[in-house]
Amino acid sequence: MRNAKPTLSAGDSKDQNYEKSSSLIYSIGFRELYREAMLGYIFWSLFQAIGPMIWFYPLNELEISGYESFVVALFSPALAGIPTVRRALNNRWVVALLRLLTLASLASFQTSTTLHRLIVLAFGCFAMMLVFTASFWSGSQYQRTLSCWGFLLGLFAFICSRVWFVSFVPTWWDNKTNSAVIALGVIATIDKILAGDDISSGRRLEPTKPPNWLVTGAAFGSLLYLTHWIFGEASLLCRWTAKGYPSTGPAPYPWGMAVLVALWFGMTLAPCTHVTASRLWWLVGSGALVALYFLSTWLAFVGLSLQVFLEHICSGLLLAVYTMSIWPETLDRLTMCPPARTLVTAIAVYLFEILFSVWTVAYNFVPGGVYTREHTDYLVALVIGLLGLGVISNRAEIKKESYKSYSAFVLIGRKKMPHARVSTTFLVILVVGLVGFATRYPAQTFSHPPKVQPMADFTAAIWTYHFGYDNKGWPSLERSAQMLNKTGADVITLLESDASKPFLGNNDLGMWLGERLGMYVDFGVSTKDHTWGNLILSKYPIVKSTHHMLPSPEGELAPAITATINFTGHLIDFVVTHMGNDGDNLDRKVQAEFLSEELRKAENPAVFLGYVTSSPYSRDYKQLTGHGGVKDIDDTDTNRWCEYIMYKRLIRLGYARVSNGGLSDTELQMARFRIPEDPDNYKDHTKIVTDRSRVDRSVRFTKKFGSFRHGHNWEWKHKYHMSTPKYFI
Repeated sequence: MRNAKPTLSAGDSKDQNYEKSSSLIYSIGFRELYREAMLGYIFWSLFQAIGPMIWFYPLNELEISGYESFVVALFSPALAGIPTVRRALNNRWVVALLRLLTLASLASFQTSTTLHRLIVLAFGCFAMMLVFTASFWSGSQYQRTLSCWGFLLGLFAFICSRVWFVSFVPTWWDNKTNSAVIALGVIATIDKILAGDDISSGRRLEPTKPPNWLVTGAAFGSLLYLTHWIFGEASLLCRWTAKGYPSTGPAPYPWGMAVLVALWFGMTLAPCTHVTASRLWWLVGSGALVALYFLSTWLAFVGLSLQVFLEHICSGLLLAVYTMSIWPETLDRLTMCPPARTLVTAIAVYLFEILFSVWTVAYNFVPGGVYTREHTDYLVALVIGLLGLGVISNRAEIKKESYKSYSAFVLIGRKKMPHARVSTTFLVILVVGLVGFATRYPAQTFSHPPKVQPMADFTAAIWTYHFGYDNKGWPSLERSAQMLNKTGADVITLLESDASKPFLGNNDLGMWLGERLGMYVDFGVSTKDHTWGNLILSKYPIVKSTHHMLPSPEGELAPAITATINFTGHLIDFVVTHMGNDGDNLDRKVQAEFLSEELRKAENPAVFLGYVTSSPYSRDYKQLTGHGGVKDIDDTDTNRWCEYIMYKRLIRLGYARVSNGGLSDTELQMARFRIPEDPDNYKDHTKIVTDRSRVDRSVRFTKKFGSFRHGHNWEWKHKYHMSTPKYFI
C-alpha cells in the first residue's frame, strides 16, 4: 500500500527542476503490482491476438485479402505527435476512457462474426497503444515505473497462464475464460482509475541527452518480435528443436519448465545493467540465437548427447535468459525518446519482421516470395543487428553523461526498483506456472487395449487440420478432440498443424491433443523449417521416426515423416506427408518419387497417409502405387482431392470419409486394417459392401457420425459422406 507521506524521487536533489511536478513519489505495494500485472496481461492478450485474426482471411482465401489494413490500429501512437492529442493523453479521464475501451475489446471473442471480432479487436488495439503511450510517457515517474514493471509482470503472467491451458491463451480459449479475464480486468481497471495514478500535473521534463530515437525504436520493435517469435509460449523452444524418435530432443513437457525458469532468471539478472546493457552480453545473446537456428546442422556429426546439450540447453535457455534480461533496460531507454516517432518505428520494425516470417513460409503465394524462401537466417541477422545497434548507441550515450534511469531502475521511496516486492511477484508467477506443469503430470497416459491375434485390427486417419481454428476463426481444439476421440482411430496424422508461429497464435496443437487424447506425438519437421506442419498422434509407442524435408526445387516446402509404430508386438511403418501445392508440377513429381521410395523400402507392413494434390490415377498417384508397391484403400473413389490412404501387406477392412463439421476446410478420412498373421502369405479383401450387417461388429465404424450417405455434407455437423462408409469382405 502507499505510504502516508510522499517522498522525493532520486535525482530531484540533483536537479530541482527535474520533473518538479512529479517529485511526490509513493511506494509500490503488492496491490499496485497485481493490478498493473493484470493490465499488462490484457495488453499482451490483445497484442498477440490481432495477428492471427488478420491472418485468418488470407489463410482462407490464399491471397492478400485487404483485411490486413486493420493492422494500422497498432500505429495509433503516431497521433501523439499532434500537440492536441498529446495534451489529451495527459488528462486522466481521457486515459480512463481509453482503458475502458481497451478492456471492452476483450469481449470481441464473444461477437457473432469473424469480421465483427476483428473490428472490435482492432479498435481495442488502437486504444491500447494510446494507453501504452500515455503511461510510458507520463509526466509522473511513479506512473512510468508502475507501467514498466506491470508490463513485464503481465508478460510473464501471460506466458505462465498458457501452461494451464496447454499452450493456449486463457483470454481466447472459450466464453467462460474470456469472461473471467474480463472480470479481473474490470477490477484492475477500475482500481487504476480510482487510484488516480494517471494524474500527470505539469509538463514532463525531457532528458537532456536522450538516446537516438530511431535506433531505440528499432531495437524495441525487434525485442517485441524476438519475444513473440520464440518465447510467446513456454513450449515453443522445444518445437524449434524437434527431432525424430527415439531421440526427439527435449519434449514440451517437462522441458517447458526449464524455459520458464530461464525467463525468470533473466528478469532477476536485469538490474545488473553493467552486464545486460553491455556489448559482451549482446554477443552472448546473439550467439545463442544463431546457435538455436543453425547448430543442428553444424553438429550433425557430433555425438547425440553433446549435440542435445549444446543445442537445447546452452543456446535455447541462454537465449531465454538474455531476452528477458534486456527488457527493463530497453523500456527505460524507450521512455527517454519522443513517443510518436519512436513507437511508430518500433511497430513498423515489429510488423516487418512478422511479415518476413510469414513470407518465409508462404512465399509461394505472395509477391517477392522468391527472395524470402528459406531465409529465416536473414531475419535472425536483422534481429541481432537492430538489438546490437541499440546496445552500441546506448553505451555511447552513457559515456557522454552520467546515466540516470527514467523508468525501470529509479528510486521509489527509499527503494530502488525493482525492489523485493517486484521480485517476489515474479517468483509467485513462476511458481504458478510450474504448478501448472505439475497438474498436467501424465500418471497413466497410454493405457490403450493391446492389438493381439487372430484379429489384430487398427484404424488410421488423416485430416488437414487448419491450424486449430474453425472456419469462422474461433479455436476448435476441444471440438476437434471430441471428434477425433469418436473416430476411435489408433493413428492420426494432422496436416497444416504447426500453429507455433507467431502469426498463428504460438499454439502447440500436438502437445494439447497428445495430452487430451492420451497419445504419443511426433511433431515434424521443426517449426523453424518453413513448412505448414505435419504431426502424428498414436495410441501405441512410436519406435523410430525420421523427419523429411521433401525435395522442392520450385514450390512450397513440404514435410514428411517416416515412422514405425509398435502395435503390441506388430511393427507397422507409416509414411505421412503434406506435398506441395498443385501449381508446381516438378515439385509434385520429385516429391512423389521420394515418397514412393520410402514406401518401397519399408521393412514392415506399411500405411501411406498423404496430402498429394493430384487426382486419382494421375502420374503422381501411379508413382506411389507402382514404385511404392502400395494399394489404394478404395480405387473406385474418384472424387477425392489431396487426401489419400494407401497400404501394403495389410488386409483392408473399411474406409470412411467424415465431413469437417465446420472445423476445417478439409474432411477427415479413415481406414481400418487387419494385421495378417503372416504378412508374406495372406489374402486381401476385394469385395466392397455398404451394409453394416454383413461385417463383424468389431469391424464397423462408429454410428456417431450417422450411416452411409451419398454426396457431400455441408452442415456444421460431422457426418459420413461421399458414399461411405464402405467395408471390404
